[in-house]
Amino acid sequence: MRKKIVAANWKMNLNPVEANSLFDEVSQISNSDVEILVFPSAIYLLGFNQKKSGNVKLGIQNFYPTDKGALTGEISISQAKECGAEYALVGHSERRALFGETHDFLKQKVDACLTHDLTPVFCCGEPLEIRQAHKHIAYVKNQIVTGLFHLDANEIVKCIVAYEPVWAIGTGLTASTKQAEEMQKEIRSWFSSNYGNDIAEKISILYGGSCNASNAKELFSCANVDGGLIGGASLKKESFEEIIESF
Repeated sequence: MRKKIVAANWKMNLNPVEANSLFDEVSQISNSDVEILVFPSAIYLLGFNQKKSGNVKLGIQNFYPTDKGALTGEISISQAKECGAEYALVGHSERRALFGETHDFLKQKVDACLTHDLTPVFCCGEPLEIRQAHKHIAYVKNQIVTGLFHLDANEIVKCIVAYEPVWAIGTGLTASTKQAEEMQKEIRSWFSSNYGNDIAEKISILYGGSCNASNAKELFSCANVDGGLIGGASLKKESFEEIIESF
């Protein structure tokens, strides 16, 4: 049975007082049916790890896929793990678009995660012009194939996929239930074609892109939506908990 997952991507938000207060509140959320992940700014990881409780697990938003080196300003994969990260975002649209992370570099990040026993949450999704040109399926498939399909069956089942249509991230727009299910079903079919249906049915596929307390229940009702990667709505305990309870 696939895991139901709700992940909070805090992005570059919250000062130390706000972050610690919110993490304490989220840690009190009790739902044994849903795996709760929090991706805070990296400077908060160690402190959160020292006081985490309940079923909340920590992830890192970004890292460099080597253990050490002369790379000023970067955080290594091993440092992230030692600070408490069990999960890592890979391929978020902001990293691709704003920081130029390539398919090959994202492949290296996936491999580094698996080598260091972190679970990669591999993000994919199309910009508006690709959706409007009806090329979104081929576009997302290329992201999945180049980033993940070099893995063997034992490795691929350790990955999570997050489909985030770029045109719906932080815009207030949300893919319709039909659009979300269409793409998530396609993604699962690609895993089935390459690794078999048994493997495909074990991989959790999340939806992101303005998922919030008002639309989560409808989105999570889709057969191939196993949870959400939540941005703005994860910055308040009340709305984040409502999303978790949408299952």
